[in-house]
Amino acid sequence: MKHDSINVRRYLACMDTSAMGNLYTDCIIIGGGVAGLRAALEAAESGRVLMLIKDEIKDSNSFRAQGGIASVLNIDDSFASHIEDTLKTGCDLCDPQAVELTVRQGPAQIKQLLDWGTSFDTEAGQLEAGREGGHSHNRIIHAQGDATGRVMSSTLYDQVSQNKNITVFQHCFVIDILTDDDGCLGVLSWHKKHGFQCIWSKSTILASGGAGQLWRETTNPAGATADGVAMAYRAGAKLADMEFMQFHPTTLYIAGAARMLITEAIRGEGGKLVTAEGESFMHNYHAMGDLAPRDIVSRSIYKELSKASATNVFLDLRHLGSDWLAKRFPTISALCESFDIDVDTDLIPVRPSAHYMVGGVKTDLQGRTNIKGLYCCGEAAATGLHGANRLASNSLLEALVFGQICGKNATVDFTQGDNEIKLRRLTYQHEPSVKVELDVNDVVNSLRSIMWRNVGVEREGKRLTETLEIINFWQRYVMDKVFDTPLQWQCQNMLTVCELITKGALERKESRGVHYRTDYPEQNKKDFAMHIEF
Repeated sequence: MKHDSINVRRYLACMDTSAMGNLYTDCIIIGGGVAGLRAALEAAESGRVLMLIKDEIKDSNSFRAQGGIASVLNIDDSFASHIEDTLKTGCDLCDPQAVELTVRQGPAQIKQLLDWGTSFDTEAGQLEAGREGGHSHNRIIHAQGDATGRVMSSTLYDQVSQNKNITVFQHCFVIDILTDDDGCLGVLSWHKKHGFQCIWSKSTILASGGAGQLWRETTNPAGATADGVAMAYRAGAKLADMEFMQFHPTTLYIAGAARMLITEAIRGEGGKLVTAEGESFMHNYHAMGDLAPRDIVSRSIYKELSKASATNVFLDLRHLGSDWLAKRFPTISALCESFDIDVDTDLIPVRPSAHYMVGGVKTDLQGRTNIKGLYCCGEAAATGLHGANRLASNSLLEALVFGQICGKNATVDFTQGDNEIKLRRLTYQHEPSVKVELDVNDVVNSLRSIMWRNVGVEREGKRLTETLEIINFWQRYVMDKVFDTPLQWQCQNMLTVCELITKGALERKESRGVHYRTDYPEQNKKDFAMHIEF
């Protein structure tokens, strides 16, 4: 289903590229997570690559990933089983070709990481594989217990740093993708040291990450504000599945503290979700109990919170013990210690938080968007792999597979045919707004709160309509302004994407995967076995 477009202006900043600093490269990569790093290494085999990172390498969702990477690595498992688990979790919306492509590439991607020096956890000389929600076999490998993302990102960044064809700009905010009738030309960016820059390229890969910061409760770092999705939308890229945000069921809940992820791998090794009275409850909701898919676990927790009028449930590790936790999940062990939680005697307070954006910029199996010369991979992309709900630990696998695909295919733009950078003089002016300016920080805080209340784990039609009205009100006083700081552009991006998410959620009058409508609690296979696009 193609949804009506929302009204946004083409560029956020005024510009005249003839009067600005200009840079030139073969390939631009926006983002520094696993997808962007893998794409850079592939593209650098054929040309010059410039990576533009909003903050720093350590600030990506990839770097923070505690859970592992899913891949078929032992004889008891099979590609067919991994494919079946992914399709089942995706609730009939996965692209079977995307699923098969990704799953079958898993072992090769793991081997490449090992060749580059990634230290995955082993047992008796073999990769140690665990199980997480929705998986029928032990196929999740980890690094340093609960630091898989950090180890993988560090390995890839070491390779990037040694590659003479790759230049990395950190603290570089990409404002917009530059286009003309021929397709993507490059980007308009703002660098912390150098200010505005126009960067021209033969190909551009969008790997800008997630959107968790659109919600008040989230596991995501501060930079996960969906900037890439917003700029792609302004450039005319097609988006899909925006209503599907995955909420991770277990984040540490301490009032006043930031939400910190507690990987479900802990439940894969025996951790139990319990009420304040210590009673296990997940078996009441699903046959897989504590290892049910994430959407089911999150909604089950919500039901328990509603019944008890509570703010959180608990994770029980007392039967596993602090020594086990310190050895197996050292990051989480240190986190509990920092809040004086003794896992030998105490229950760990947890609740769901926004975690992973399933939808994003629509791509084909080659990572191509509908804009010539613009590719997309990682969490910013809607590749068709996840459907309506991402299977645990498929995201790092997807980032590697489609990062490599995008990097490889983008090189065609600068190694075949007419591969000269086509310079244009681009100008854009916007009339100064006569409306009062709202406080951007206040808008962002209020926006995140209403998204959590009304477009969170549970949704309802009247509240979604109300949310759209409120977002549209804020837009009238924010979107018409020409700003000059990243925080202000970020606010505009958040308003754009929040509107798209809410419209998609209102349009999908059913419950499927991570999208749950209390007024339409059943799946409607007749009318909604399709993708909502913008």
